[in-house]
Amino acid sequence: MNPIRVLIADDHALWRQGLCRILELEGDIEVVAQAADGDEAVAMTKEVRPDVVLMDINMPGLNGLEATQMIKEEAPNTKILVLTIHADDEYVFKVLQAGASGYVLKDVDPSNLAEAIRTVNKGHAYLRSPLLEKVLEEFGRLSQARMETAAAVEWHSNGSA
Repeated sequence: MNPIRVLIADDHALWRQGLCRILELEGDIEVVAQAADGDEAVAMTKEVRPDVVLMDINMPGLNGLEATQMIKEEAPNTKILVLTIHADDEYVFKVLQAGASGYVLKDVDPSNLAEAIRTVNKGHAYLRSPLLEKVLEEFGRLSQARMETAAAVEWHSNGSA
């Protein structure tokens, strides 16, 4: 079986090197490229066609959100797994809307990071609690708002007939 080809996009060289070393220990994951900013991540994705991009959000130049959008436009089959320090639900919603398949905080255990890479590579979403709880709460809130809007439109249509 072919290894999962990963590109690491993060502006901290030491962090990228550490991730490479950690992921080298996994027999089914291969780091094929590294990028120091979003522009480089987009360019390297076009060049090496990784299966999964580990994407930081805050990078100089093109940030992780913008890079995610561009990569999904250029290489829609490439999966994006955001790896960041930001536990803010606003970031979670924005990157998921941009096309990311998962969101992991940088304090993740290495075995959970490998699990996240495998999960998104298979085409599944990856979120850990409490991020998942925040997304589900927002989804529920949006669903409720849509139902209320639909009911109001229905009532208005029936009431004016």
